[in-house]
Amino acid sequence: MNVEDVSFWYGPKQALKDISLDIYANEATAFIGPSGCGKTTLLRCLNRTNDIIEHTRMTGRILLDGEDIYAPGIDPPVLRQRFGWIAQKPNPFPRSITANIAYGAEIQGIVTNRKERDALVEQTLRAVGMWDEVKDRLHEAGTDLSGGQQQRLCIARAIATNPEVLLMDEPCSALDPIATALFENLVDELRDRYTIVIVTHNMQQAARISQRAAFFHLGNLVEVGDTEQIFMKPRTQRCLDFVTGRYG
Repeated sequence: MNVEDVSFWYGPKQALKDISLDIYANEATAFIGPSGCGKTTLLRCLNRTNDIIEHTRMTGRILLDGEDIYAPGIDPPVLRQRFGWIAQKPNPFPRSITANIAYGAEIQGIVTNRKERDALVEQTLRAVGMWDEVKDRLHEAGTDLSGGQQQRLCIARAIATNPEVLLMDEPCSALDPIATALFENLVDELRDRYTIVIVTHNMQQAARISQRAAFFHLGNLVEVGDTEQIFMKPRTQRCLDFVTGRYG
């Protein structure tokens, strides 16, 4: 994906200021920066979920495989099918584990019968490392799982529809350290098949799981580059102060 000169406003308040960056396939890109700096706003611009918020506007272009996703004629609901979204807090449906995973795939016609559904459920649960944990509990509600399991279930639900890009908005903020470690290992495995963009306030996590990082401050993109460079040899004092914990 390519973000080109993107600015964004909530009513009169400008949240993003002339943002330009590239997001590479099969890499995890971390958006870092203090609260309120525009990270989640940009994340929501990538799949046009900001469209549903009233009194907002955006200028600039965002390209996915070279196509401007804001061009006239683009159908936002169809576009969003190319993305998976993992929210800050796990949000499984109050339905069975099977129904959670298969819902989107059934709506989109990816699976059309029980045999295909069951195969998809097993495939995605194996992909997120949960099959052995829940294979005898598929009829139970997703909301009955632990927090870490719920978040992995939400990832399984997201990848069941064959997205191209996974967008993650502080996905570990509600998880304990053990569940967070499992999640980070999973992200590293998923990167082979998906492009991942993750918003995180955990600098150690960003350093561990991302290949590129973008540092935002007050709606500006201050620095973007390889994660090692951002954390070991940042080009700006502001970025150095943030990644070393002097403010944020």
